[in-house]
Amino acid sequence: MKNTFQDLASLDLYQNKGKVKWAIFAFSLIISVGSIYYTNTLVEELKIREKRQIDLYAEALEYASVNSDNLTFIFQVIIQENNSIPVITTDADGNPIEYKNIKFRKNSTEEEKNAQLRAELSMMRTLYEPIKLLDDIYIYYRNSDLLTRLQYYPYVQLSVIMVFGLLAYAFFNQSKVAEQNRLWAGLTKETAHQLGTPLASLMAWIDYLKNSPVYEENKEVILELDKDIQKLKMVTERFSNIGSTPVIKPENVYKVVEEAINYLRPRLSSKVSIHFNTHAENIYAMINRSLFEWVIENICKNAVDAMKGQGAIRISIVKESEKFVFVDIEDTGKGMEKNMYKKVFNPGYTTRQRGWGLGLTLAKRIIEGYHNGRIFVSYSELGRGTTFRIVLQGVRE
Repeated sequence: MKNTFQDLASLDLYQNKGKVKWAIFAFSLIISVGSIYYTNTLVEELKIREKRQIDLYAEALEYASVNSDNLTFIFQVIIQENNSIPVITTDADGNPIEYKNIKFRKNSTEEEKNAQLRAELSMMRTLYEPIKLLDDIYIYYRNSDLLTRLQYYPYVQLSVIMVFGLLAYAFFNQSKVAEQNRLWAGLTKETAHQLGTPLASLMAWIDYLKNSPVYEENKEVILELDKDIQKLKMVTERFSNIGSTPVIKPENVYKVVEEAINYLRPRLSSKVSIHFNTHAENIYAMINRSLFEWVIENICKNAVDAMKGQGAIRISIVKESEKFVFVDIEDTGKGMEKNMYKKVFNPGYTTRQRGWGLGLTLAKRIIEGYHNGRIFVSYSELGRGTTFRIVLQGVRE
């Protein structure tokens, strides 16, 4: 019972993985905003502290210009201690008089230094109002390099974390996909192997019945049994193909779909009609016949379930261009909302009480994994029906 509850919980988590991803994204966003807010708070406090230091620096310069006695303490403790905040002192016309903590390029000429000082002044003017001293002397300043680095630190940190997270996610996701592929291949190969023994026995019995005296009396029954055995043989071949790399070659899509429909018609409800439309009977695409027939059968059976055993299925084949062939399968079922378009392909998703929810998942895997094509819901409306579109790689004639 405990394992059952755990399985149900994991299934719900998988079915709602979109919501889980958004929850993780929201949590990460909260952490990011919190980190940026905290760092900006520290930056603002440091700005206030540096502003006070510049004010003290200005007062010291002003005091030194008026009083010439006992300036040793002011010069050494206040003026000289500013070894981080870039400062430029100018006259009333904005010409640099003195500067401190301005880093010049190596081997700079006087002209280059003056140009750099004026560039620094332009930037300082956009940041803070200058401090005016006596005799129309102005002190311009900007943030220290440490404060500037601290200001951009959270963005750099978050970028590094994001890149690392994306790489880790891609790595583990790829590992998970590879593990699922190995498990999928192993299960299908084992299934094909297990089906092989009883299937061979059934084929032998059919041959025996065809050559026995009871054949003429039970001819129709024996022939139908033979058809079903041939179908089991095809199913075994399909599982074998999924467990290995299937052969993809040019096939007449019209003929393949027609054969799949002819097999399905007598096995579906008499209240379900199948209509097949195409503008040409010689439309070729790169497919594996056995696996592609399986896709058609799965989508049609899914359509019958959506229509509750009563309605119409319309299949259209269109050669869109030299590169692509479209196969549209339309039903008159209950339809679905747009937010379900992608969920119907998730493993375990089903509207039936006893369904496994693997039919459309298998179809998607066959088309996109083996045929390098696409399968998606191209249209659906509640109460009107749904259209699935398969995009195949075309063959140039």
